Amino acid sequence: MEEDQRYIDEDLNRLWTKAKIELTLAKKMHNTEETQLLELLTVLQNILKENKGPFYFIDLHTTSSKTLPFITINDALINRRFSKLFPVPIVLGIEEYLEGALLSYINTLGYVSIGFESGQHTDYSSVENNIAFIHLALVFSGILDNTDTDVQTHLKTLKLASENDDDFYEIVHLQNITSNDNFKMKGGFKSFQPITKGTPIAHFNNTEIRSDYNGHIFMPLYQNKGNEGFFIIKPIKPFFLKLSTVLRRVKTDSLLACLPGVSWINKNEGILQVNLTIAKFLAKPLFHLLGYRNREITSTHLRLNNRERVAKTKIYKREPWY
Repeated sequence: MEEDQRYIDEDLNRLWTKAKIELTLAKKMHNTEETQLLELLTVLQNILKENKGPFYFIDLHTTSSKTLPFITINDALINRRFSKLFPVPIVLGIEEYLEGALLSYINTLGYVSIGFESGQHTDYSSVENNIAFIHLALVFSGILDNTDTDVQTHLKTLKLASENDDDFYEIVHLQNITSNDNFKMKGGFKSFQPITKGTPIAHFNNTEIRSDYNGHIFMPLYQNKGNEGFFIIKPIKPFFLKLSTVLRRVKTDSLLACLPGVSWINKNEGILQVNLTIAKFLAKPLFHLLGYRNREITSTHLRLNNRERVAKTKIYKREPWY
């Protein structure tokens, strides 16, 4: 915070993969963020070891650009249900575009985990939104009683800040950048701002970037460090949200491995591999309906992860919101 930078040595919220954690544990010398990773990992392990649950993990953030308050989640039904209690927009699918996020790591353990972005870094309303969100999360998780805090006031705070937008959105595009790239957003963009196809968005290595989509700009980068220039999101129709819920409850995804070019890497952990040279007919929306999000392994293969198969749904079934 003193340096007004996202990180000192490397992005802490991109280190949470099994491979990077194992590598960090094996090292004798650690940089700033690796030290923080090990400290957080110890706290996380102690929480899970010393308590019975159910567990709720919430990551509080602010953004470099102006934004409505919003929630980001890995697409598991327990995350959807809990997130829907809050009157703010919810963005699905970020795990397809960001590797090594803390929440994605916790989701592989099967617990409810959500990210809350309260607003722009220096905007005082971000503080107010965080306070409202924390109070509501404590009530919804059963830690506080309804009478212990002014629930209606906190709900109103978030409703006003989010401009009554509580829709689900899905990421359709990410503009990746590296430290060697010359990237600069055009001024004035804020998250959830509608854009049309052809809208000038940024300059990238002396080339103007225009949107390939009709949608909404999401998390435009207005700070010095970061590998994500901007995202584009689109609202998800309620019909498809309901359909995906039904399909997941009856475990329709079990049939995927019967299709040509699709095989299990680890069935218990819900990890599939798709050979794109064979299974070209399978579209990304189908995998999304069944709870799978993809990461490209090679130009010919995809690795698909399903959060439903590892979700510890049983420990949440007695929660009032379930």
